[in-house]
Amino acid sequence: MQENENRNEEVRDTHDIHDAPDLAGIAERLRQKIDERDFAGFREEIGTLNPTDIAELFDEIPDEYEGRFFRLLPKEDAARAFVDMDSDRQKKIINSFTDRELAEILDELFLDDTVDIIEEMPANVVKRILRNSTPENRNIINQLLRYPKDSAGTIMTTEYVRFTKNMTVEQALDHIRRVAIDKETIYTCYVVDAQRHLIGLVTVKKLLLS
Repeated sequence: MQENENRNEEVRDTHDIHDAPDLAGIAERLRQKIDERDFAGFREEIGTLNPTDIAELFDEIPDEYEGRFFRLLPKEDAARAFVDMDSDRQKKIINSFTDRELAEILDELFLDDTVDIIEEMPANVVKRILRNSTPENRNIINQLLRYPKDSAGTIMTTEYVRFTKNMTVEQALDHIRRVAIDKETIYTCYVVDAQRHLIGLVTVKKLLLS
């Protein structure tokens, strides 16, 4: 029995090794595609990787390619990979951004992720992030920053689906379709009054079965 377990463990380990992407090889191919201006090929290869792999790719990319590499990433992939990077690399990339590019990335991030990034940045970078956030997002970020680091307040999401109490089921589902792409969670929705006081909760499952 023990031998079988060990053999199975060895098989799993072997699969893990084979399944791990060759990031150094991928980085070299992507660098060549950038040089050849084969941007379609670049995006096709990037499409095979998850955001964590993309973040780790930056360890294999020459410094002079980092900016171009990041700018060629699809926005959603760029934002997700950015969250997975260490703070030093995040700071380096932010410093390479124009204000417009920074605003575009911030627009793709969930606000609690933005707060996590801000907490690791020097004051000059924080000022740029806040300056390039929308007024609404800047207000929420400032609220979250008032909580002690790692407290419940900083890890809770502010990006949820909100209903008013007089919405019909059809209106609620239509509202979800319109706003869900920008929300971090949609499975539990919140019913609020005109002053945004919580009245109750409703799940998407319950709406669909109504």
